[in-house]
Amino acid sequence: MTAAPTPPETATAPVTATGPTKVALADLPQHVGTVFGPSSWRAISQEEVGDFADLTGDHNPIHVDPEAAARSPFGGTIVHGYLTLSLVVPLMAEILEVTGVTTGINYGLDRLRFPAPVRVGARVRVQSTLREVTEVPGGYQTVFESVFEVEDQARPAAVAMMVLRFLG
Repeated sequence: MTAAPTPPETATAPVTATGPTKVALADLPQHVGTVFGPSSWRAISQEEVGDFADLTGDHNPIHVDPEAAARSPFGGTIVHGYLTLSLVVPLMAEILEVTGVTTGINYGLDRLRFPAPVRVGARVRVQSTLREVTEVPGGYQTVFESVFEVEDQARPAAVAMMVLRFLG
């Protein structure tokens, strides 16, 4: 069963001093259209980029070689797109907590784009809009449109339609 369509005006659930917005599992369908966040800003260091390169085997010079990257169209080292995307876990934890969940599953991505690079040392944050909620055995499948902003940059670093399952 799919939740009602997104209302014409969306609600915003900002980060509060008390932590993330808490939404009960059973109440997820009522939050279609809600914007969660933005999260706090998080800087990404060259050391983290190097560690990510070592873990993934992606040692493209635009990520790990400052001299080579300086000659690239980017003018310096840039963060791996998938490293930026992986930050969704701690950043979303700042803005949303679904309560009454025994298991949360990253079910996949329906769409992912990296419209603009993130320079190493830049700060990113995420804002997520709950676009769909569908009942599945034991809980709900959700689709969040997550936009990764880069401080002082007009275009986002990443836009992902993330499919998550929350089971009670």
